[in-house]
Amino acid sequence: SSAMAASSAPLAFSASASALSARLRLAAPAASCAATTRRRRPVVVRAKIREIFMPALSSTMTEGKIVSWAAAEGDRVAKGDAVVVVESDKADMDVETFYDGIVAVVLVPAGESAPVGAPIALLAESEEDVALAVAQAQALSSGQPQQEAPALSDAAASPPPPAAPVAAAPAPVAAGTKGVATPQAKKLAKQHRVDLAKVTGTGQFGRITPADVEAAAGIQPKPKPQAAVLPPVPGATVVPFTAMQAAVSKNMVESLSVPAFRVGYPILTDKLDALYEKVKPKGVTMTVLLAKAAAMALAQHPVVNASCRDGTSFTYNSSINIAVAVSIDGGLITPVLEQADKLDIYLLSQKWKELVKKARAKQLQPNEYNSGTFTLSNLGMFGVDRFDAILPPGQGAIMAVGASKSTVAADKDGFFSVKSKMMVNVTADHRIVYGADLAAFLQTFAKIIEDPESLTL
Repeated sequence: SSAMAASSAPLAFSASASALSARLRLAAPAASCAATTRRRRPVVVRAKIREIFMPALSSTMTEGKIVSWAAAEGDRVAKGDAVVVVESDKADMDVETFYDGIVAVVLVPAGESAPVGAPIALLAESEEDVALAVAQAQALSSGQPQQEAPALSDAAASPPPPAAPVAAAPAPVAAGTKGVATPQAKKLAKQHRVDLAKVTGTGQFGRITPADVEAAAGIQPKPKPQAAVLPPVPGATVVPFTAMQAAVSKNMVESLSVPAFRVGYPILTDKLDALYEKVKPKGVTMTVLLAKAAAMALAQHPVVNASCRDGTSFTYNSSINIAVAVSIDGGLITPVLEQADKLDIYLLSQKWKELVKKARAKQLQPNEYNSGTFTLSNLGMFGVDRFDAILPPGQGAIMAVGASKSTVAADKDGFFSVKSKMMVNVTADHRIVYGADLAAFLQTFAKIIEDPESLTL
């Protein structure tokens, strides 16, 4: 634009314009250099040691257990490499690193646990920084502020969002982990407008906990009910919960706060049994047939597919995702058949086999076990004729399916015959699902089971 102004200006101004243009050109490198220096100053001072944090692999995870380290101390790793396998409350997952570097120190060895957000290893940028990382690890273990080289004093940075299955982030090197807060603490701080920089952490490695934020906000902690400690039984062996078992225990206790009710319904299964024998050679299981029937019934009764998450409103789910309880070694998990009402039984069977295989190997991703809107628990294959299921947190209903057994039944004309019958019991959240809603849903479900041809469409 300067050149255009010079060419279009009168001749009397052309010389001064040229001189000004020349001065600007001479000054430009110096100004540009100064601006570049100012812009690049934060980049020159880089963190040479980074912490690998325990990530949050699910919304309910508060701590994780190290199953194994894929990288040992001294190993060089690249961005995206899996460095550690973490056992969450639902599955074992590989955790990748954000950065290239050398695994200098493993802070949490295999078999031990750490809370979400706590450092579990230190990553050095080069071999020269390994000794510095070892000193930093010693400072972390003693809880003392770290004394680092001056060039590293400005290299502190926040850890990455814990919901992603990656865990390496720049380490705060001037004051250890002081000022680093857990995800829940950050959420509370935002709600109560608490400046985390002014909060002293009392958690592991000096991390800020939710209790620290509440104390800073002047909130009195709620007294926790003390569970009665039973005397030990002579000769008994105490085995701590695994992460999955602890999560199941926590969810079951939470369910006690929901006003649930139960409704049972007998259903004739002769035609369903016949259909099962026909599609069984094609890989279709009875569980898939029941899941498909439940999904079709839920499509007609969306309130049973809803949930109450805040105690004051209905949450109507746009998708019908059937979670199915599966017993695995050391726990229980509920793989989810997403969009079960929209897939045919053959695609559902293929998907179900994949989910069960991953569940047995503890390799399910969070969206594959925590996205259910309705749960199905089938103990019929074990000969159980009826049982009640406990409502999972965040869902409106769960169906418990018993075994199909022969029984004498009378038809509408009063003639007796032997029929196969199963009992299903549904547990529902009475805040959103009422008795009439559940009865209507069960009637629709029974019609689908007793005339199952629609399951094959």
